[in-house]
Amino acid sequence: MSLYKHIALLVRKEGMSHEEFVDYWQTNHTPIAREIEGVVKYGTVQPVTPAAAEFDGLAELYFDDLDALHDALGSEGSRDYDPAKGKAKEAREDVDNFLDIERRPRFIGEVVVQKDEVDGDTDGLYKHSAFLVRKEGMTHDEFVDHWQNNHTPIAREIEGVVKYDTVLPTNPEAAEFDGVAELYFDDLDALHDALGSEGSRDYDPAKGKAKEAREDVNNFLAIGERPRFIGRETVQKDELR
Repeated sequence: MSLYKHIALLVRKEGMSHEEFVDYWQTNHTPIAREIEGVVKYGTVQPVTPAAAEFDGLAELYFDDLDALHDALGSEGSRDYDPAKGKAKEAREDVDNFLDIERRPRFIGEVVVQKDEVDGDTDGLYKHSAFLVRKEGMTHDEFVDHWQNNHTPIAREIEGVVKYDTVLPTNPEAAEFDGVAELYFDDLDALHDALGSEGSRDYDPAKGKAKEAREDVNNFLAIGERPRFIGRETVQKDELR
């Protein structure tokens, strides 16, 4: 079964502290967002080190149907959207209360599960999300070919990884990134050993598949332009399990 995913990289409204943002997001907005029409899974990801994080959080909404996603959350290429009805409309109206929508990148893509040792249960796992930008001189298709056929077989074997998803844009020409790589770990220390600590876009693992994957990154990624986020996921809704 194909799943389509909307990832919002959240930036808090000017004048709000991170703590105020999280309180509003979790207490006021999340109960609305989990009821958006068509949503089959909804996860929020809070940074493990807020002071070093590139964003205040991630909101991830999954749909069975791409049309339903677009109806609720807009089409790719626009950071804003204007749903006409229901919980999607209510959620959009609430966004202005706590988000800087102009500074909030978003990504719409199709999820490809590359590894899953947790039967889809990601609640409480530590997650490294890399928002991928292809190397200069590469086409998007060349990037995807290397990523899926050369890099992914290495990355899925990184020590400590219990789940690994890749997300490919449904509309590459309008997407803000060429793809998203999501690696889940039970243990934060294992994540840091493999992929570095928050606050740095680069990392230098000393051994194993993590080292091999890092060396391969230079073959297809513009690593300085690649935002990354390390956080702990809370599953707010899951109709898939």
